[in-house]
Amino acid sequence: MAFPEPKPRPPELPQKRLKTLDCGQGAVRAVRFNVDGNYCLTCGSDKTLKLWNPLRGTLLRTYSGHGYEVLDAAGSFDNSSLCSGGGDKAVVLWDVASGQVVRKFRGHAGKVNTVQFNEEATVILSGSIDSSIRCWDCRSRRPEPVQTLDEARDGVSSVKVSDHEVLAGSVDGRVRRYDLRKGQLFSDYVGSEWLGMWGRQGRWGTSYGNPSLTHYPPLPQGPITCTCFSRDGQCTLVSSLDSTLRLLDKDTGELLGEYKGHKNQEYKLDCCLSERDTHVVSCSEDGKVFFWDLVEGALALALPVGRGVVQSLAYHPTEPCLLTAMGGSIHCWREEAYEAEDGAG
Repeated sequence: MAFPEPKPRPPELPQKRLKTLDCGQGAVRAVRFNVDGNYCLTCGSDKTLKLWNPLRGTLLRTYSGHGYEVLDAAGSFDNSSLCSGGGDKAVVLWDVASGQVVRKFRGHAGKVNTVQFNEEATVILSGSIDSSIRCWDCRSRRPEPVQTLDEARDGVSSVKVSDHEVLAGSVDGRVRRYDLRKGQLFSDYVGSEWLGMWGRQGRWGTSYGNPSLTHYPPLPQGPITCTCFSRDGQCTLVSSLDSTLRLLDKDTGELLGEYKGHKNQEYKLDCCLSERDTHVVSCSEDGKVFFWDLVEGALALALPVGRGVVQSLAYHPTEPCLLTAMGGSIHCWREEAYEAEDGAG
């Protein structure tokens, strides 16, 4: 006799504040989980990068080597390396265990907003206000990047990497997706006026590196602050300075959903999807984190964090666990039913 499959548990949202950590590194510019969600990185305005166990509130190591504030960081798939970028225009590769700088890559003409490893952690991709994405070979001693993607017409605010794609958001209002297998670039314009005129994004598809990409028609500008893949890889989420998040079909560029209610008019803020792709999550300039139901678009939770701007957030890869950064502190949130292990709550 076959028993019926148990119904999947309804999604739980992290709304219980488990820990508040004073990071002691000035303003925390970004907070990032490592690949398995056991540790996190904080990027400080005091030029340091710190590695934590967020559930226990334990500082594991401080990394010093940047000449100006650190704006973003990422960990490798095997947790052996870190990369970071910041206001000193440098991209730094770190050894996790020793805390030492392995390589320092220079070549950007402006501050580095965003960094990511590729899947094998052999290449670091960095996006800068100089309008370029640069690809640095971690194994080579050559000082120059192995490739430069310079199709953006303004600063690059966000870069995400999958096994064969690079997703980039820019202040010029475009989301660009580079398909590395096919050598193609897909570009979607995201902006309320453009959507109002046409009911969907304008899409361009061509081989990247093609000079024709520089000849766009004049369009209203909608600066993009953050973009990311859904966890199933089928959609992209885009945040822009009109206080709107948009969910796009990755392959067609079709607008699947819009999410409003938060405030994002001045700052580069993070957005993401929950660990099961059930909710859209965003920072806000009014001291809250907003959760919307992905399918229905309805606001599910406005989580009060504090008085100020929620500058950055990170969502655990497999559990309902959220990290938020405000001022010089980070906060760790879990679902209401969560019971902390001894020493971890």
